[in-house]
Amino acid sequence: MADINSRISTIVGDNDVVLFMKGTPLFPQCGFSNLAVNILDHCGVAYESVDVLQDMEIRQGIKAYSDWPTIPQLYVKGEFVGGSDIMKEMFEAGELQTMLAENGVAKAS
Repeated sequence: MADINSRISTIVGDNDVVLFMKGTPLFPQCGFSNLAVNILDHCGVAYESVDVLQDMEIRQGIKAYSDWPTIPQLYVKGEFVGGSDIMKEMFEAGELQTMLAENGVAKAS
């Protein structure tokens, strides 16, 4: 488990915004992942995505890493934000946009 935690820590630490999701941004494999991608795309930020369906170690490891049972999972500047439900609530309240701006997250090119 230490190895997978190390891999996840590297991914989270190397990217300002990371979305652990089912599928890819171009082809989400569940409605919740699709919602998360749409929110991030609407915010216009650059983000890294990790398809948990391609790596079972990461799929299980991310749940333990964050102590959060569901996917997708969003990280901003190394901090766990939450899943698509929390992203949606934060986005609708303007909190997600504020968090991204205050953390100096780069805009998508």
